[in-house]
Amino acid sequence: MDEKPYQLPGECREPIPMKPGDVKRYDSEYIRNGTCSIFVFTEPLKGRRNASVSPRRTKKDWARHIAELPEVHYPNAPKICLVMDNHNTHAISSLYDTFPPDRARALARRLEIHYTPKHGSWLNIAEIELNAMTSQCLRRRIPSINASAKELDAWNSDRNSSDVSAKWQKLRLCLENIY
Repeated sequence: MDEKPYQLPGECREPIPMKPGDVKRYDSEYIRNGTCSIFVFTEPLKGRRNASVSPRRTKKDWARHIAELPEVHYPNAPKICLVMDNHNTHAISSLYDTFPPDRARALARRLEIHYTPKHGSWLNIAEIELNAMTSQCLRRRIPSINASAKELDAWNSDRNSSDVSAKWQKLRLCLENIY
């Protein structure tokens, strides 16, 4: 699991469309429509991922996205192994700040959390998915959260249907040793 801030820039002037032998031209000036946060969850060995957008990146936003794992995406899994960085919002206490104690406890019991080392972003396979998502989907001006959500849904569907999985032996050995 990882997250990324994303700026929502809009156009001040309509871009000049492409013509044969020429490129589309954008004005360097843009309208700043705010920011959002993109959350990415990936299951590297099965080639599945889920990216979604949120207006902010708070403890409650993190908790709501985490709650989807056991309740929506993996309702029958007794334990969910979650590898993530040590960001201040990434804590079990965020669940208790967001949900009633019984629900927070039920969610926490189903999560097995592993934090990457402080300077070990290379251990977080979600970072690789964020880079792929940025280059394949977000390297252009997307002016709103709704437009970002539609683009991310399309990227999720395309990337999941293409069955792109991690072929990293160290990751496989690490995950096999955890179980």
